[in-house]
Amino acid sequence: MKDLSAQFPVWLCDIWGVVHDGQTAIAPAVHALTKHRQNGGKVVLITNAPRPKFSVDAQLGAIGVSPAAYDDIVSSGDVTRGLMAQAGHVFHMGPQIDLSLYQHAEVKRSTLQEAKLVICTGFFEDRAMDVSAYRAEFEKMRGRELAMICANPDKIVRIGPNLVLCAGTLAEAYAAMGGEVVMAGKPFTQIYDLALAKAGNPLREQVLVIGDGPETDVKGAEQQKLACYFISGGINTAPDVEAQVRAAFPKVKIVGSSPELYWA
Repeated sequence: MKDLSAQFPVWLCDIWGVVHDGQTAIAPAVHALTKHRQNGGKVVLITNAPRPKFSVDAQLGAIGVSPAAYDDIVSSGDVTRGLMAQAGHVFHMGPQIDLSLYQHAEVKRSTLQEAKLVICTGFFEDRAMDVSAYRAEFEKMRGRELAMICANPDKIVRIGPNLVLCAGTLAEAYAAMGGEVVMAGKPFTQIYDLALAKAGNPLREQVLVIGDGPETDVKGAEQQKLACYFISGGINTAPDVEAQVRAAFPKVKIVGSSPELYWA
């Protein structure tokens, strides 16, 4: 990353699976981001976390990610807050930990019968991670023609040694039933527009996307016509994952790959 720092002064870096594993900071990555900033570069962390910036920032501090590693944060939760602003009443589908999404927001959480919009941040804590357990809600939502905002387009994430399903899996199932789904995070345009604005709207050739998600980070880089550094660790377990990604996304400029982010 030392060589790439000079070539790409602006880094849009994924968080989960790159900067931390859901439980602890990944020290080499934090060091690389910090060195890039010391080298005159800018780092905007870009995440599909379904919580606003202030909540993500607090989590990073709690697990040992130094604030010296980044200039700003853009989350899927930030985008969601903008999208839901005019809904009035919303139904929350997801764990209690994500309720910071509604803090100081001009919406009211309500029942599914009263809601004008569904906000999906993930699976409920009191249900198994089984999509079929949500079919009753999905049928009611379809009957009322309720749209779902998916506040975390990730389908899977690693927490320590475990892979865990995310809101993107539920959104995919609802869409398969004919439900309307709006995706708030990567790889969709709105989150990149916000991240690039916070980076000062640099030239595209100055920006490097860093991430471990083929369908989020790499696809987002391809759609935004940005270069990408692929983290082959994180959620990826296949030994030939980099070759698979290059084959699946032939238009993206992948400038490098490694299991973790290193300043070397």
